[in-house]
Amino acid sequence: MNKSDLIEALTQRLSNLPAKDIEIIVNTIFDSMTTALSQGDRIEIRGFGSFEVRVRQPRQGRNPKTGESVDVGLRKVPFFKVGKELRERVNNGK
Repeated sequence: MNKSDLIEALTQRLSNLPAKDIEIIVNTIFDSMTTALSQGDRIEIRGFGSFEVRVRQPRQGRNPKTGESVDVGLRKVPFFKVGKELRERVNNGK
């Protein structure tokens, strides 16, 4: 499912709202999540999971094409940890 599929599914479930309003709502949610993560905040959605930013330390990498050593600097990467309820629903096929 991509963002447009999500908007379409919500439009079908919430027939009293126009698709344009639902698109604005979905974009606002994603923008808010992106802003929170970029500021280093943690996002927790009960029953779904949590998002946080993890720091990867600098390391020595390798260019796969040339085999040359490359310095890879400090990086911040988003990380998702699935919640218990979602994990159980996926494993039980419900």
